[in-house]
Amino acid sequence: MMTTLERLSAILIKDYKLQPDRLTLDAPLESLGLDSLGTVELLWTVEDVFQIKLPGDPVDLPTLGDVVRYVDELVAGQTLAPAAAAPGKPVLQTG
Repeated sequence: MMTTLERLSAILIKDYKLQPDRLTLDAPLESLGLDSLGTVELLWTVEDVFQIKLPGDPVDLPTLGDVVRYVDELVAGQTLAPAAAAPGKPVLQTG
């Protein structure tokens, strides 16, 4: 199974024609050529690829690593949500 970074990297390589060696967790999105509009477009693609729903609230994502963490949190939260709605099913609680 591909990691979130690998999946995002594949999107960035295909859609933004970026070189794989530039796609590190600490890479600022601006240095990759993604301004605020480019980041929004990336997140729309992320919704489709990861089959998640992004909240409408703005979020600060200065680096590729921030995007990875954000997507991982959303995927984890939305994966648990259906189980929480099902009666009689145990819900995993963290923290």
